[in-house]
Amino acid sequence: MQAEFWHERWQTNDIGFHENQPNEQLLAHFQRLQLQPGQRIFIPLCGKTCDIDWLLSQGLQVAGAELHEAAVEEMFARLKLTPEVSQQGKLRHYRAQHIDIYVGDIFDLTPALLGPVDAIYDRAALVALPESMRGDYVYQLLTLSKAAPQLLLCYEYDEQQLQGPPFSINRQEVLRHYQAIYQCDNLQRQFIPGGLKAQVDATASAWLLSPQLAK
Repeated sequence: MQAEFWHERWQTNDIGFHENQPNEQLLAHFQRLQLQPGQRIFIPLCGKTCDIDWLLSQGLQVAGAELHEAAVEEMFARLKLTPEVSQQGKLRHYRAQHIDIYVGDIFDLTPALLGPVDAIYDRAALVALPESMRGDYVYQLLTLSKAAPQLLLCYEYDEQQLQGPPFSINRQEVLRHYQAIYQCDNLQRQFIPGGLKAQVDATASAWLLSPQLAK
């Protein structure tokens, strides 16, 4: 999955993954992260998600990583914020009150650049990556966040009927990636009306990943 693939998706407006309102599963399960106003949540591969608007309205600080710069510019315009923009190594840093977005390859992001993370919200990152990249992504996420609690959203469907992304991530794969570090609780499995991309029956799953030490 090369960067050019995602740049082309944004440039051609082929962004069916973008939702024009806060995600229903985020609204339903956010409180399980037990965050307090002023704490900081990280959204990998955030795009221009409207989830950020809602998280800011909850009094949180939001950090994100996104490959396509125009998506970040559109998000700040929607938020009516004028960011300070600086170059941080290979990444561009967009900063405004309570929000930091790093533009570029998430694998170039370091804990020192990102800063503290109290929780992770992964709606569209793990499912966007092919199987060959997911292990490295999970390791990077754990490194960046020091294994912070996570709300993870996934899809499950028959991949013989549809080629991702988004890719199908089943229970076994979630456990394979995360159960050594986290207690993995499947909060919800919700049938997607009309199917994924109106092509295949699918369910949307929400997971709460809690650090084992918190058990």
